[in-house]
Amino acid sequence: MDWKLFADLAEVAGDDEPSVRVGDDATVRDALDALIDAHPALAERVLADDGTLHEHVNLLRNGQRAELDERVDAGDELALFPPVSGG
Repeated sequence: MDWKLFADLAEVAGDDEPSVRVGDDATVRDALDALIDAHPALAERVLADDGTLHEHVNLLRNGQRAELDERVDAGDELALFPPVSGG
């Protein structure tokens, strides 16, 4: 499963386009768990204390907002990015 990480998430992981392995019936959560297993420093930035995704972190699957229980397919692209502020 291919990920795209943006801003400080890429810096924390040390890679802006990491790939992880997941099973055939994987969900977005499975792919996120695999990403965090490969890059443990992301856990603090991405997950709340109860293991859910921080509300301020955006998670996309193929360019659309994703839920953790959605199934993923080979070739899907997942993306994580922190909130964007402007001025």
